[in-house]
Amino acid sequence: MTQPRPPWSRRRRRLLLGLALGAVLCGLGAVGLPGEYGVTAAFLAGLCGFLLVAVLVVFVAVPGPGTLSTLLRMPPLAGAVCVVAVLLVLSNPADSIRWVWVVAAVAGAAWTAFAVWETRRGN
Repeated sequence: MTQPRPPWSRRRRRLLLGLALGAVLCGLGAVGLPGEYGVTAAFLAGLCGFLLVAVLVVFVAVPGPGTLSTLLRMPPLAGAVCVVAVLLVLSNPADSIRWVWVVAAVAGAAWTAFAVWETRRGN
């Protein structure tokens, strides 16, 4: 028998509401503001919308408290982050912001090692 999902915490509901409100307000700003301000508002609305969808997926996939610790212990997610960061390192020229992607790749590798170690340690 499956257990019912615990209700979402106040902090989760506030985050979802804030992202939804940000997407709506920035979308209205994109329509109403002139020139570059409208374009900036449109990008912010898109970012809020993207983050809203991503957060909803995470909250549905990882119910209850301990979301961050659960995500930190997921080797497939950590490995995917590491692969994307390495691809970003390889796709940027040397004189650009490549150092940011190198730091992200090293952090992704450390996260992958931690996730695999924690998973193996638990067994």
